[in-house]
Amino acid sequence: MRYLTNEIERLFTEEQKICLIAGPRQVGKTTLAKYLLENHSINSMYFNWDIVNDRKLILKYPSDFWLRKEPSAKQPLRLTLDEIHKFPRWKTFLKGLYDAHKEKIQLIVTGSGKLDIFQKGGDSLFGRYQLYHLLPFTAGELLSKKRSIKVTPDSFINDIQNTELKKENENALHLIENFTGFPEPLFSESATRLRRWSLAHEQLILREELRDLTRIRELGLIEALVNLLPERIGSPLSINALREDLNVRFETVQLWLNVLERLFFLFSIRPYAGKLARTLRREEKIYLFDFSTIPEPSARFENIVGLHLFKLCKMWTEFGYGVFNLHYVRDREKREVDFLITLQNKPFALIEAKLKASKLDTSLLYFKERLKPKYAIQIVRNPEDFSRAFISNGILLAPAVQALAVM
Repeated sequence: MRYLTNEIERLFTEEQKICLIAGPRQVGKTTLAKYLLENHSINSMYFNWDIVNDRKLILKYPSDFWLRKEPSAKQPLRLTLDEIHKFPRWKTFLKGLYDAHKEKIQLIVTGSGKLDIFQKGGDSLFGRYQLYHLLPFTAGELLSKKRSIKVTPDSFINDIQNTELKKENENALHLIENFTGFPEPLFSESATRLRRWSLAHEQLILREELRDLTRIRELGLIEALVNLLPERIGSPLSINALREDLNVRFETVQLWLNVLERLFFLFSIRPYAGKLARTLRREEKIYLFDFSTIPEPSARFENIVGLHLFKLCKMWTEFGYGVFNLHYVRDREKREVDFLITLQNKPFALIEAKLKASKLDTSLLYFKERLKPKYAIQIVRNPEDFSRAFISNGILLAPAVQALAVM
């Protein structure tokens, strides 16, 4: 069971829409989909586009392919279609399937490439689906007995302050830090297996996914780009510098980064300006879903916090609390706060990540006064002179084992 389970069951009960589940390769989408098939009271079937026989059935009998596999299948029926986005006409196919059978069939669609719904011209699935992102395990999900994350925008600060400091909190964060949030290396707790998995995972994305979903053929140069990224985590990304290192055009590097984001190899956050003058407005920062290759400890910790917050923003948005996005703030005087969560494009929570600290960061104080977010938090991995979360100057100073335990 994962944190999306109850929300997906609610979707089928109340809204009767197609459930799209997107996320990185090997994050557990197929496992979740099969759990959703097995743990309910109606008939269910599973189809995978990568399985030759399943693919042939879908192509030959698009309107009732499930009956060709199991003629006695009764409705209502829950169908999972895994990796169906590799079918060039998958949106039209799903639209027809939903329109013809929406009263009797529940559809779960999973994909490791981003399930981009809107397209220029032609049909779209507008109004027929709900997209959810299944992301790697975070400390909060790992600590929950039912793998749920219950923190809401309204309870955010109180939940952090009221979290008990248990040994389990430190153990959960230690596991995430050392083995990532991907199920296979995380639950193996083996450094050797993590190294093998990380290399295989990278090759799976760069070779198989790029081949199947794009026309890019410069795989060697993209591998070189990927090797340059871990040392650039936590700083505004200079595409010009990457262009010079790779000896390619600016637009080419930009395209490759967009593709890597689309394939859930990385995620990016843009600077937030709002009404502030002299702030950066263009340079993005990037973070990795598999952060095991990041050599610098403070950059790796910032990546971990960023991944917790990115997952939180996706979950709050998809669960209907509002439109939440993750940004960072930096001005020309190089004052910077690592993260800013916005709600409907307005500042909601400023978050600074520190590997070590005993007092508040001056940039956090500066931008809190000017942006006036609802919350301001400094999350510290190795706090000095304090052990529990407390408020100072309207800012919550919290140990990471306490703050990340709710996310």
